[in-house]
Amino acid sequence: MRDFRKYDLTSFRKDLEELHIHLTEEQEERFLSFYELLVEWNEVMNLTAITEFDEVIKKHFVDSLSLVKAIPELEEKFLSGKASAGKTFTLIDVGTGAGFPGIPLKIAFPELQITLLDSLQKRVNFLNTVIQELSLTGIEAVHGRAEDLARPGKLREQFDLCVSRAVANLSTLSEYCIPFVKKGGYFISYKSGGSEAEAAAAGTAVRILGGEKTETVSFFLPGTDIGRNFYVIRKKAPTPAKYPRKAGLPAKEPIH
Repeated sequence: MRDFRKYDLTSFRKDLEELHIHLTEEQEERFLSFYELLVEWNEVMNLTAITEFDEVIKKHFVDSLSLVKAIPELEEKFLSGKASAGKTFTLIDVGTGAGFPGIPLKIAFPELQITLLDSLQKRVNFLNTVIQELSLTGIEAVHGRAEDLARPGKLREQFDLCVSRAVANLSTLSEYCIPFVKKGGYFISYKSGGSEAEAAAAGTAVRILGGEKTETVSFFLPGTDIGRNFYVIRKKAPTPAKYPRKAGLPAKEPIH
């Protein structure tokens, strides 16, 4: 049995108050178990450069959960279950890496049905360990490339939400992510502050792929001067069959 008494969650709870998120004791313990597994596995494989407890809480956990800021009705419509009786909302986290934002979202909002997608098998092994150790259900880790799994007959247009904190320009991310989204669903890209020019340059790609940019949500992580942007893209039409292009092309030759 893990002993979590050494951790002070005062700051975490205060930050989540700003997001109107309230965790049970069991959920808090899952976050702490996730932290310990992250640090333990990070000693033998490169999962994150951020390992200090308070930094992981702020820059990984709180940042991941800030998704509730992205769409005003998101918490009620997609996450709380209040407006979705009998309906499960599906989310895919593309390029999840160490499980961000997908695992924090699953812990905080267990009714979400989540797919974690990563191209490196070692990271998927870590994610599967986290899922098992935290006794999470309704979540799976999938090994593969977005360019392959977003093809027809795979996971194409299967999800209400697609999110990504992956490091890539928004044109490239749009080609990876928009094909996974159902018509009427959303792709939400996590970006650092000051990426407005990148977003403007992605306009053509977003339109070609069947999306429309609805808004940019800019904010600072609670208690910091770390600027963040959410680019909220709604899927209004099916993605043309030729997209995504074969592996490597979205990154080498973004749609302009």
